[in-house]
Amino acid sequence: MKKVTSVFAGLLLCLSTTVFAVEHPSTAQEHIATALEHANAAVVHGKAGHAPILVEHAKSALNHTLSASIVAKGVQKTHVDAAADSLQKSIDEGELGHAPTATKAAEEGVEHLNAAAASKK
Repeated sequence: MKKVTSVFAGLLLCLSTTVFAVEHPSTAQEHIATALEHANAAVVHGKAGHAPILVEHAKSALNHTLSASIVAKGVQKTHVDAAADSLQKSIDEGELGHAPTATKAAEEGVEHLNAAAASKK
């Protein structure tokens, strides 16, 4: 009996998290806007030669970009995914201390995020 109860409780937990995990399409724009703020901050710090701070902002931008990617569609999703790739490259280069290369990658991410914000699906 305890086993059946445990299995049933586990199934209910899985179903409830799936139901509540669904995001509305409007949140893609919110995530893109927040990602843009962090990506722009990464560029500013990168230009100043602050690779560790660039990495912090690029990671935040990447997290919001990945969240936007879940709900984005069409052209917007294409730009969001390209931004994620650029931000990941920025993080990788920044962690190596290569601020100029990391900055260039972050700038590419900003361009894609701006295009994603403009496309709105």
